[in-house]
Amino acid sequence: MAVTAEEVLPPSLDSTSEPPPLFDGTTRLYTSYICPYAQRVWIARNYKGLQDKIKLVPIDLGNRPAWYKEKVYPENKVPSLEHNNKVTGESLDLIKYIDSHFEGPSLYPDDPNKRQFAEELLSYTYTFNRAVIFSLKGDSQNEINAAFDYLETALSKFNDGPFFLGQFSLVDIAFAPFIERFHPLLLDVKKCDITSGRPKLVSWIEEMNKIEAYKQTKRDPQELVDALKKRFMAN
Repeated sequence: MAVTAEEVLPPSLDSTSEPPPLFDGTTRLYTSYICPYAQRVWIARNYKGLQDKIKLVPIDLGNRPAWYKEKVYPENKVPSLEHNNKVTGESLDLIKYIDSHFEGPSLYPDDPNKRQFAEELLSYTYTFNRAVIFSLKGDSQNEINAAFDYLETALSKFNDGPFFLGQFSLVDIAFAPFIERFHPLLLDVKKCDITSGRPKLVSWIEEMNKIEAYKQTKRDPQELVDALKKRFMAN
């Protein structure tokens, strides 16, 4: 895995920033350092050793440059990828795209059983995120417990490694940014420790934190908690 010294991250572009020279043949990942969806694609890029092939262009989501919507991605969201004179979005599609269109270690298994399970888990990410976010404002922790119990069971399916498919894959990348946020947030808001009684999840978090490609994308937990509380817990 071609992970070099820690990358010097460019500053975020805001409404006062000029656009990069668009569609000049450079492959660009439009991202945000605090967005979990964008973090997925950033991790995939790093893991495949594409730091020199895919340039990071961070966008300030609180003060977006007008040219981003007008000239790059009409959806005005991150992540998006400028590649071969096209711009595409949606984080789960982009991690698959990067895996299949660029060199570097494969993030998708050959084993058909693992591939099928991968698709089930990638589909579940929507349910998982919604369950946790909806539960934040309510009194019940049933949905939260069910969501993390599902992950604990999923981590028990293959025994050839600590990750969802045994070996590190797109599935781990899909869940990592959200678990990174929900772990400190639920401790703060609900006094709920998602790792309690879930040894497979504990092991998974420990192993994820050893992966340099992921570590380079992590944020300060308090920064994440503050941002999520502002977004989801405001009255």
